[in-house]
Amino acid sequence: MLRLTVLLLSLALSSQSFARDSFKVCWSIYVGWMPWAQAAEQGIVKKWADKYDIDIEVVQINDYIESINQYSAGGFDACTMTNMDALTIPAAGGVDSTALIVGDFSNGNDGIVLKGSDSLAAIKGQTVNLVELSVSHYLLARGLDSVGLQESDIQVVNTSDADMVAAYNTDDVKAVATWNPLLSEITTMPDSHQVFDSSLIPGEIIDLLVINTHTLKAHPALGKALTGAWYEMMATMSGHDEAAIAARDAMATASGTDLAGYDAQLASTRMFYAPSEALALTESETLIKTMQQVAEFSFNHGLLGEGAPDAGFIGIETPAGTYGDSSNIQLRFDPSYMRMAAEGSL
Repeated sequence: MLRLTVLLLSLALSSQSFARDSFKVCWSIYVGWMPWAQAAEQGIVKKWADKYDIDIEVVQINDYIESINQYSAGGFDACTMTNMDALTIPAAGGVDSTALIVGDFSNGNDGIVLKGSDSLAAIKGQTVNLVELSVSHYLLARGLDSVGLQESDIQVVNTSDADMVAAYNTDDVKAVATWNPLLSEITTMPDSHQVFDSSLIPGEIIDLLVINTHTLKAHPALGKALTGAWYEMMATMSGHDEAAIAARDAMATASGTDLAGYDAQLASTRMFYAPSEALALTESETLIKTMQQVAEFSFNHGLLGEGAPDAGFIGIETPAGTYGDSSNIQLRFDPSYMRMAAEGSL
């Protein structure tokens, strides 16, 4: 009787989980992710959620890595993150994840700043503050390689993005690798020089909305609502009318800058305002090459798990093919919902 009761309870809970109509999405402050806050504030997210008879809560998390950790632990159904972090945190942790929306790539929004020198080569022997093993670390490695240096030539100090500006304000910190809006704030400080940025490696740091694959398969309405809300927000903010200016101004204030500052960050971001633009990158063979390079960096830094024998341990599925182990696919670039948006069929 006890076994029957436990079985019935398990089936009931499973049924409730499958029939869910309430979902949570988390994001952190970054120029390319501010639209989620504005879409929620303007009621755009609710409008699309109502269309599919679901509820979507959009939640800001102040610490970027913590937001991904909470998503990976099941606290959120979807989360904003970069392509590398999607691979090394949820996917490497066994959480099958799908890049639902390819929002942009960093084209100068991530950078390395030195105090007292305008040459990247001067970083040799220095201590560099960054969010360790994040895209900032990847950017640093790419920058070092460009001037014939290796990570053994510097020392890394792990620093939360929430503490980065305060850390740079101290006399002891002479070098940082970070992203906007922190980067913009830091570069305005006395004797600060941006010596390398992501515009020198275009298309390698990609900003995504990542969703739990099993949740997406069970609840395609969630994918449709999120994608519809995103591209409505893109259409609003990309214009030059009062509505566009008001939206960007609100995003600027929420991210701690003004309209000019936010527009400057947008200028160093390759935003995919139209779904067709996102599809072009997502469906390209270039994406596989980029993810291979990211996977190799991640493997070399032990980010694919202790049992990973090589960079291809985790399968990464893209429209143009799969990199890595096809029997262990944990990260997927699925263009289906962006294609629906492009075709106007959401």
